[in-house]
Amino acid sequence: MKIAFTPAGWRDFQKLPKRVQTRLKSKLVLYSSDPLSHAAKQTDTRIGQYRFRIGDYRVVFDLTKGEMVILAVGHRKDIYR
Repeated sequence: MKIAFTPAGWRDFQKLPKRVQTRLKSKLVLYSSDPLSHAAKQTDTRIGQYRFRIGDYRVVFDLTKGEMVILAVGHRKDIYR
């Protein structure tokens, strides 16, 4: 499955420390093969349908025609504000 970022999701990702970016990138590539087996469905879908928990960070995304669109990336204490 292809991974794409929204402009806001890409900005969020770029603001993270490089070591966190590397960790998230490797997990996203791993999870992209079967995203729904690793994802949790959001109860409040205003920011996105699904999320990954990767350590203390959350990746909020939607699934569209063969594409995983990353909407937001951030620390768990800040992502839902």
